[in-house]
Amino acid sequence: MKAALVQLEVRERAKAENVRRGLKLAAEAATSCDLLLLPEVWTTGYSLGHLVQEAEEPDGPVLKELQAVAAREECAIVAGSVPLFRDGLVYNSSVAINKKGEVVHTYDKVHLFGLFHEETFFAPGNDFSVYDLDGVKCGSTICYDLRFPELYRHLALQGAELFFCPAEWPTARGDIWRLLAQARAAENHAWLLAVNCAGTFKGAPFFGHSMAIDPMGKIVAEAGEEEEILYVDIDLALVKKVRQRLNALADVRRELIS
Repeated sequence: MKAALVQLEVRERAKAENVRRGLKLAAEAATSCDLLLLPEVWTTGYSLGHLVQEAEEPDGPVLKELQAVAAREECAIVAGSVPLFRDGLVYNSSVAINKKGEVVHTYDKVHLFGLFHEETFFAPGNDFSVYDLDGVKCGSTICYDLRFPELYRHLALQGAELFFCPAEWPTARGDIWRLLAQARAAENHAWLLAVNCAGTFKGAPFFGHSMAIDPMGKIVAEAGEEEEILYVDIDLALVKKVRQRLNALADVRRELIS
């Protein structure tokens, strides 16, 4: 499987430009891969005070366009995350689209970042399920979720082979980005595709360094700090090989995480 991590420069209060650029890069990447990912809240950026006005409907034009790209190029798309307006609430949602252009799963960010009072702007998600994306068992997470290993362990115990983590992760905590991403992959013997954004928010730079990490915790591809598309080959058979050799999942004391 060839994956593309679209490390988009996400700008403040520039939804129209973010959408235009994100869709352009997604369409470009889709011609050369089987699966592509976008970063967290790439349509609006982190200007959370404008979410009510800028959040998308689930059947809105941005996701419709990504569905069209997926179907046309036969490329699965994990649409990073976009603020979605449902039932009078706004969720930070990661939408998975298969190669036929069908939405197969929507994950609403479970852990909201208390330091920035995300709970004031987003409703928390409550769905922790694994889903099938073109024959691969996948688990979606978003940014701050990296700090909660129990979520990844829960997904792995459901059979997840491939984790997704779109993010807007700052340079100030860049060393933690690598550390946590590698740990989540290694401890669960699964691939992790972590796609960050480029650019700045209130003058503070985002770290970039989108990564593909194999089931042994090795970084097999890593972007720089600027906008780019990172292509990487994913050997899903490696999950089974690693789990056959040393499978910590088989030794989990489930009563500790129930």
